[in-house]
Amino acid sequence: MSKLNIDQKSVRTLFSDKKSDFLIPDYQRPYAWGEKECQTLWDDLFLFAFPESNCDKFNSESDEYFLGPIVTFKNDDGKMEIIDGQQRLTTLMLLLRAFYEKYGSMRNDKAVKTSKFIEQCIWKTDEFGDPDKSALKIDSEVATDKDKEEFLNILKTGTLTEKEKSSYANNYRFFQQKIAEFLNTYPDWFSFFPIRIINNCILLPIEAESQDTALRIFSTLNDRGKPLSDADIFKAQFYKYYSNKGEKEQFIRRWKELEVLCDSIFHPMTGTPMDELFTRYMYYERAKQGIKSSTTEALRKFYEKNAYALLKNDQTFDNLIDLAYFWNDVQNQSIERFSDRILRKLFVLNYAPNGMWTYFVSVYYMANRDSQGMLEDEKFYKFLNKITAFIWAYAITNPGVNALRTPVFAEMINVVNDRPVSFMEYQFGTQQLQNAFNNYVFSNNRAITKSILTWWAFQNPEQELLSLETTLEIEHIFSKNRQDKEHSLSNPRNLESLGNKVLLEKRINIRASDYRFSDKVKYYIGFENSRKQKKAGTRIKELLELAENVCDFTEADIAQRNAKIIFSFIEFMHSNALLDEN
Repeated sequence: MSKLNIDQKSVRTLFSDKKSDFLIPDYQRPYAWGEKECQTLWDDLFLFAFPESNCDKFNSESDEYFLGPIVTFKNDDGKMEIIDGQQRLTTLMLLLRAFYEKYGSMRNDKAVKTSKFIEQCIWKTDEFGDPDKSALKIDSEVATDKDKEEFLNILKTGTLTEKEKSSYANNYRFFQQKIAEFLNTYPDWFSFFPIRIINNCILLPIEAESQDTALRIFSTLNDRGKPLSDADIFKAQFYKYYSNKGEKEQFIRRWKELEVLCDSIFHPMTGTPMDELFTRYMYYERAKQGIKSSTTEALRKFYEKNAYALLKNDQTFDNLIDLAYFWNDVQNQSIERFSDRILRKLFVLNYAPNGMWTYFVSVYYMANRDSQGMLEDEKFYKFLNKITAFIWAYAITNPGVNALRTPVFAEMINVVNDRPVSFMEYQFGTQQLQNAFNNYVFSNNRAITKSILTWWAFQNPEQELLSLETTLEIEHIFSKNRQDKEHSLSNPRNLESLGNKVLLEKRINIRASDYRFSDKVKYYIGFENSRKQKKAGTRIKELLELAENVCDFTEADIAQRNAKIIFSFIEFMHSNALLDEN
């Protein structure tokens, strides 16, 4: 069992301890606290130090304010590597340095004593307690933090220039301003505030015997700072691996480049962009291990197996980088990597009812790429068609992404073993699918509605590829406002049927939403306004064809178009061998 050293300590006791030599390691994220967090800390500390804005209501013997845990482990150089608490510890150092800068020039006894205590918190001291102002109690080696030298310089000198605009500099200025305001407002209390912070504010240092233990402890803590992501913890494992190989600097550079790349590609609802990359890659490794369970492990749990064995080899990191560049080319619609027909299929999949397709495609890419990172076009095209058909149909017949896991995970294993994707055990009956479409309510708030309409738009061979940055909304061809005023639809359900809905660019949808079809036409095809400004029309080919060929869009047109969309999708399922013909 791992041993832990846990003993709550005041800021002064912890920081001034001669054994305290803190290091913010390479794999940590850059300092991220801003004025909002600093304001909260200042307000909390002020209310604690001066209860009810009264200096005399503070009990220095018993009053305590808990600042939170600091999780560390002692590395091979004897330094206390900070796993959790970096943001808090860094901010406290800036706050103490700002106090020292103001109080250091004051010569009354209380100010001198307070300054002495702060010196012992910031700098290493000799046996008489005198500081060596070239030797700080904290150091930063954060590889991705270009401003860390500003932090260290602030602690050493207490001075700033106007050119320094980092978070460290801004927060230090904030504390300087707050301290100046405090002295002007409460001049008689000036010695009490910093001494109550360092003597009565409590930290909980948790010193683990190893980095792995410290990371596990961190993962169970929920503090008010900015916690490490799963990817940060994985970086620590890679960092150790490449450091042992003598490739530390190369790894730091490549990791930083990968972070920048992922930030531009992925925008997950939860977790970080790097977490998203590790998640997509995880499904490839799961499939290689033959795991088809619909219950997926947490990301960290998966990678920490066998002492993070998966992260202790070159191939994994190289694969992650390769996978990131693949998705970068998907996002940028790279014509060097993909044919036009592949890009059209990928555009449609970007409007999938859930994100499962990204994991499926990631597995396919990793298993089928050649040495240049290219995929065979015809084979990839057929794969994208099949998964589009299956995912769309499954979303209608078995709503919920969790239901999709069982068939997709099984097919992922087929992909990595070079077996065809068939979904043989999950074939759809033609009548079953027809009935599902007829009974399904395709409301705008259901993701599958836009999915079907996107697929339908690109069934038109003349539909041009659109940018993924295009904002598309759902347009009612026969407008809601028209129905509200005229009540001309005999079956009100037709208003929300697929036959009455189409994709339309947001900029046009706002203007065209409440008009009769004959009035909408000019917005669909584009027009020149009264100021002779040209307003571009839609790039949705079906709408342009409607605008050019019909004068009105009636209930009969809705029903006919609805039947055509459903029939075409069932034919699409048939062409992908997903219908049970028995």
